[in-house]
Amino acid sequence: MPKGLSLHIGLNHVDPSHYDGWDGALAGCIPDAEAMTSLAKKQKFKPTRLLNEQATASAVMGAISEAAQKLKVGDIFFLTYAGHGSQVPDKNGDEKDDYDETWVLYDRQLVDDELYSLWSQFAPGVRILVVSDSCHSGTMTRAILYQQLNNSPLAHGTLADPTRGTRAMPEDARKRTYKKNKALYDGIQQAFRSGDKVNVSASVLLISGCQDNQLSSDGDKNGLFTQTMLQVWNKGQFKGRYRKFYQEIAQRMPPWQSPNFYRAGLTNPQFEAQNPFTV
Repeated sequence: MPKGLSLHIGLNHVDPSHYDGWDGALAGCIPDAEAMTSLAKKQKFKPTRLLNEQATASAVMGAISEAAQKLKVGDIFFLTYAGHGSQVPDKNGDEKDDYDETWVLYDRQLVDDELYSLWSQFAPGVRILVVSDSCHSGTMTRAILYQQLNNSPLAHGTLADPTRGTRAMPEDARKRTYKKNKALYDGIQQAFRSGDKVNVSASVLLISGCQDNQLSSDGDKNGLFTQTMLQVWNKGQFKGRYRKFYQEIAQRMPPWQSPNFYRAGLTNPQFEAQNPFTV
């Protein structure tokens, strides 16, 4: 029988000492991680959860590496992240827009180059499903986008802080954090020179809360994307392949937040044809 392991990350705040005084306060990320843990248990995964102070870069990378060592062909790893998304300047030339996407973890940002390196540790034939309810948006200075978001019924933003109510690290905090920790982030990219060109033999499916040039809305109970996904899932009543699952989620989302469907590693039609969250 296939084995299913899962990891659920949720951060309603981060360590201000690393982020130059910014604490990254959010409301819906812990509930997101708890909801996804419950879903994973019902689907017969063996879950691990890392919340707030537990969700350090070393803990997250260690948990993913541990799963890679345990899983074999036919097994599945289910990873969820709820928290801020941001970017750092690309220093190894693997990004067309000159920025690497990051997950804003408790003690530092996890650069997408590091995630790709972790995917390469998984054996061929392993299925990896990633659900990310976070922002991955350009230079974080798109005034028109912010205006659209703030005019929406779900908006919480203000002129002083247009990212409020979303899971985007504010531009000033992003710049200050990188300036303070430039040697760290440049060094990470030097250590992972292959970037997203590293060879990945597993099959990775990513369903994320928005496009790279958009913002993901937070909420008191759940993030908008996670809330919508759970509605479509309907406690396991949903039937259909991953593409249909993604499409039904996207149809329920507002025009300013369009979920993304992305593949990495080896294409696996059998994996994509399964009902979501199948071990």
